[in-house]
Amino acid sequence: MSTQASAKINRLNRIAGQVRGVAKMVEEDRYCIDILHQIQAIKSALLKVESQILKDHAACCVAEAIASGDAKEQRAKFEELVDLMERARC
Repeated sequence: MSTQASAKINRLNRIAGQVRGVAKMVEEDRYCIDILHQIQAIKSALLKVESQILKDHAACCVAEAIASGDAKEQRAKFEELVDLMERARC
């Protein structure tokens, strides 16, 4: 496993721990604002991981499609990104 992959896995494991912590806060009937603050932190952490994976995809998969000169492959990678962005808006 690469160092970059390891860093992402570590971050995702921390996020998983935060989610378990929020579940415990809900079980304990903790103050709603405190729970919401933790949920916001989780969302922010997920966005950071998502951003890094998207950057990796652009630097590797999309760049390879461009370098290949294969118009079909380039179009496929572009459509993947467009589909992803459209789903994010929903």
